Amino acid sequence: MQIGIAGTGKMGTAIARRLLASGHQVSVWNRTAERAQPLLKEGVSWAATPAALAGDVLTVITMLTDEAALEDVYFAAQGLLAGATAGHLFIDMSTVRPAKQQAVGARVRASGASYLECPVGGSVGPAQQGKLLGFVGGATQDLERARGLLELLCRRVEHVGELGAGATVKLAINLPLMVYWQTLSEALSLLQPLGLDPARVIDILSDTSGGPNMLKTRGPMIAQALAGDASGPVSVNVATMRKDLHSMLDQAALQNFRLPLAQLTLQNFEQAGAAGLDAADCTQLPVWWLGGAGKA
Repeated sequence: MQIGIAGTGKMGTAIARRLLASGHQVSVWNRTAERAQPLLKEGVSWAATPAALAGDVLTVITMLTDEAALEDVYFAAQGLLAGATAGHLFIDMSTVRPAKQQAVGARVRASGASYLECPVGGSVGPAQQGKLLGFVGGATQDLERARGLLELLCRRVEHVGELGAGATVKLAINLPLMVYWQTLSEALSLLQPLGLDPARVIDILSDTSGGPNMLKTRGPMIAQALAGDASGPVSVNVATMRKDLHSMLDQAALQNFRLPLAQLTLQNFEQAGAAGLDAADCTQLPVWWLGGAGKA
């Protein structure tokens, strides 16, 4: 099967490698061509524009940064829809607001093409191993067409409703994680006077009933950051986390709910961004908190 990917950031690249390893032909487009160079050396084909990508394949996965990128990649003059036909299937895996998925999907469907949203849970490692969690919003017949592909990428594919439902589930599962980063920072501030080795502290926390899966997988990276070594690659930056928190609060307001913990977390993350951490990895949040931001 020949599959296109628009957006070769960390996750898009990992998905491309999973598809290559499974015997599929892969074509890619990315706004910054240099970021796709490692994939091209591994046998992936390059498309000069999103329209050209759609012209090469009938199934396209998009994994984009934000709503502005989603809008541009699909609907610009050389966007995906410029190369689309009634036979195309587009699967968007970006994390955006539910209303945006509904709006984009309606325009794609109006062109005659098919559209699914499938935001995913998991990071680069699970993506390369086909162990993501997929939350699908869209028509059942479109999911059945995409199921084989999604099951190659995801250990669990959940059809949770029509367009917008997948985005809603993704925001919901990310919310406790966002709040946990703040609570972790606060817990570490209590432990800081003990002078314990960061790796030991994280190991203790991850072995308790309050230790989430994130701490079990990212624990070594957090310990490394706390020890003063920030040499690792950026996995999820603070700006992305702030963007997702804004989306969570917007969606809650539409549903007439308050999210007081998420609101307080966002306020602290806004302070971190103002302090220059927007491009930093999320593991720097506890470092920033212990470094003075959390002081009374």
